[in-house]
Amino acid sequence: MTGKEEPGWLAIAGLGPGDDQLVTPEVSAALAEATDVVGYIPYVARVAPRPGLTLHPSDNRVELDRARAALEMAAIGKRVVVVSSGDPGVFAMASAVFEALEGREDWQALNIRVLPGITAMLAAAAAAGAPLGHDFCCINLSDNLKPWEVIETRLRHAARADFAMAFYNPRSASRPEGFLKALTTLREECGSDRLITFARAVSTPEQRLLTVTLGEATPEMADMRTVVIVGNSATRRVGRFVYSPRSAG
Repeated sequence: MTGKEEPGWLAIAGLGPGDDQLVTPEVSAALAEATDVVGYIPYVARVAPRPGLTLHPSDNRVELDRARAALEMAAIGKRVVVVSSGDPGVFAMASAVFEALEGREDWQALNIRVLPGITAMLAAAAAAGAPLGHDFCCINLSDNLKPWEVIETRLRHAARADFAMAFYNPRSASRPEGFLKALTTLREECGSDRLITFARAVSTPEQRLLTVTLGEATPEMADMRTVVIVGNSATRRVGRFVYSPRSAG
């Protein structure tokens, strides 16, 4: 022992969509070395306690505070993992950590890594077949951090460009009307025959898949644990699967 403390580090890690088998070995190795794990309450709950590990769960609306706390711990020599579900760069904590870095040159010198994970969007697409097999976009339907007008504009342009579309946070208990507006907009732009897949709690025992047409879709088919995928104009069924051909046009 030299008495010299090892330098701290910060890993921003994706825990995947829910099944422990879908956590990458890289993320598992970082968690095994960590002294501290920081994240939203249900995501931290997915990390098994062990001696030498401190868990720091917090509310979902304090992302910047959480990021700053993690950086402060790394700066004093702790090995910190900030956890998100899915991938940390997709509507998750990686952006919050880098925002917290702005204006702090001392923190910018820290050993920081982003460890990718399997997103809920990709797990949902795999469970359904291959609805994202051609060009696609991903839109967060929550209006907590952006106005509905921005969401509607993006929906209309994505539909007119004939992208397949994956939607996160489609319908919250506090704002159930948002998804109804999204469905109305999609019907106006895509028609009523376009396929739409509702993938809830993918990779968990509660997984549920439902594919219908836009004309058949209702807001109640989605909640905040659901990823919604709308196909492009060529998306079609084959047996129990849905896929988008790789050829355009």
